[in-house]
Amino acid sequence: MNDLDQLVAQAQSEFAKAPTPAELENAKARFLGKAGRVTELLKALSALPPEEKKARGALINAAKQQVEAALTARRHALAEAELDQQLKAEALDVTLPGRQRGLGGLHPVSRTMERIEEIFASMGFDVADGPEIETDWMSFTALNNPENHPARSMQDTFYVDMKDAEGRWLNLRPHTSPMQVRYARAHAKKYAGHDPMPEIRVIAPGRTYRVDSDATHSPMFHQCEGLWLGENVSFKDLKVVFADFFRQFFETDDLELRFRPSFFPFTEPSAEVDIQFGHGPLKGRWLEVSGSGQVHPNVVRNFGLDPERYIGFAFGMGPDRLTMLRYGVNDLRLFFEGDLRFLNQFK
Repeated sequence: MNDLDQLVAQAQSEFAKAPTPAELENAKARFLGKAGRVTELLKALSALPPEEKKARGALINAAKQQVEAALTARRHALAEAELDQQLKAEALDVTLPGRQRGLGGLHPVSRTMERIEEIFASMGFDVADGPEIETDWMSFTALNNPENHPARSMQDTFYVDMKDAEGRWLNLRPHTSPMQVRYARAHAKKYAGHDPMPEIRVIAPGRTYRVDSDATHSPMFHQCEGLWLGENVSFKDLKVVFADFFRQFFETDDLELRFRPSFFPFTEPSAEVDIQFGHGPLKGRWLEVSGSGQVHPNVVRNFGLDPERYIGFAFGMGPDRLTMLRYGVNDLRLFFEGDLRFLNQFK
């Protein structure tokens, strides 16, 4: 047996005895590492004559290939042994029932949004949807809320660092009222020349954004704005709509409605709407549920309509708050934390 055969046999023997991958790598270094025996033989070729170098180099390379083959084989053997051991340790008990994928359900706020849309649709209201990034004009100015007006301070919050084609700043809408403007302007354009123009009945549910965060507020929340405009729409109609809506929503006739004077730039006169249950844990407490009022003449003009002829009311309510009241939830943040222990109750 020449020196190369002896080298290959010794490498095969040491590789076969290595009990772990780490020890196998140590053995590899002794033969194929930078200072390994095979590497040293290849380095020594430079001292040989050209004819002898060629023949000797071919023999060394053949021996190196045998050593590498032995190393690869041992690596595979160790990997298979480790896998076998792992499979034995993690053996499946096929007698256990399989794990089923649980069925999801609608989020409680989504349930409320659907319920609101269904009830108002039954009263003849359309449902409008639109962009969450709005122009400053749509969000404020068109709603009789001019620049630098104090009434904007609580809503004039999240802006996008760009303008629209007409040079107006863009913001994350603080309410869904811009959809009232968009819908009314489109309605007025569609029925231009019709006399009388069909009434406008629309609600605009969706996400809105303001800087606010506590147990009853969130920077992102939901809102549903509504608009009823025609030639002979009054506060009486507003009260009838609200009474009908809340009795259907809470599935009870045992509640009272109250209107309190308030101020909103886009309505005049304006009122807060409270309800009081005649039963249950909230019995006897007045709860604020909506803001409302007769649409301001300036807003009607911005709709593209004549305020001397068309009159009506607008309102806005918070589906998140209605969800809290309907299901007895006392912390708004629970709706946005994604805790399945909480959300599974509504499946």
